[in-house]
Amino acid sequence: MESRRFGTTALESSVIGFGTWPIGGARYGLSDDRDAIAAIHAALDAGITCFDTAPTYGNGHAEELLGAALGSRRPEVVIVTKGGLLWDEHSRVIGRNSSKQYLMSLIDDSLRRLNTDYVDLYLIHWPDPATPMEEAMDALEAIVRSGKARYIGVSNFNSRRLREAEAALTEQHLAANQVSFSLFDRRWQRDTFDTCAELGIGVMAYGVLAHGLLTGTFNRSTVFDHTDWRASGDFFGQALLTPENFARNLDVVDRLKAIAARRAMILPQLALAWVLSHEIVTVALVGARNPAEVRDSAGAATVRLTAEELQEIEAVMAVAAGTSTVLPQ
Repeated sequence: MESRRFGTTALESSVIGFGTWPIGGARYGLSDDRDAIAAIHAALDAGITCFDTAPTYGNGHAEELLGAALGSRRPEVVIVTKGGLLWDEHSRVIGRNSSKQYLMSLIDDSLRRLNTDYVDLYLIHWPDPATPMEEAMDALEAIVRSGKARYIGVSNFNSRRLREAEAALTEQHLAANQVSFSLFDRRWQRDTFDTCAELGIGVMAYGVLAHGLLTGTFNRSTVFDHTDWRASGDFFGQALLTPENFARNLDVVDRLKAIAARRAMILPQLALAWVLSHEIVTVALVGARNPAEVRDSAGAATVRLTAEELQEIEAVMAVAAGTSTVLPQ
């Protein structure tokens, strides 16, 4: 599988990555641990080398599953985890804390659950306005000095905060900014991609399948369990699945399916290929729950969309409903 570097660093990753939020078993629908471990093994066999996780994904369960599944193959992969959030017993985020003391404790807990001595990339999950940027970046550099992380980065940082974070570093360089990016969500692209290119920061794209909408499996009868964060129909400030927008967006999805079918592809492969057509993107993260979903995603790595196809896709997306230009804070 094709690999790309994280910005100007030496860290490399497969262009398709494995996102572990869905297998955490909380707030993202049901997940079977045996299927999840089989999915991780299928990802390894498909050449996927990037595995993204966080302690908030099932109160650490996703990290534990990943550590157990990787076993002796841990040296083959890039493990990414995050810190800086507060959460309750149901994995609901209830606050942010990027203080040095808190981040230093979180990395130790993550390493224990992952059954490893280090992670390849450690990120601040969401910006914490209450902690000075200098303190947060000092914590990340201390984690690298301790040998507990090889590289550092951030997640959900806008352009202004990216510049502040990079300027606050004295020893390291931000390797990545992990942000939402899909056919339905261009907000972070508009605000941060040029800044990432200027500063030499790689983009980790999450939500590339619009949290399930671009899998093509939703229909007009789809209902989410009340514990599923998607039940509101609002995806990080985009009302994509609310009653007034759901049917229209399903029509958009059907038109995208038709474009994919002409190339003998399935919709997720088209959506992933579109994300990867942006060279600033180092890795597109896909949350797979079973081996079949992994194999479907991996097939996108070799797809190259033509200029005509990209134009047609943009014409289809022009009628999408519930999108926004406002960044989540």
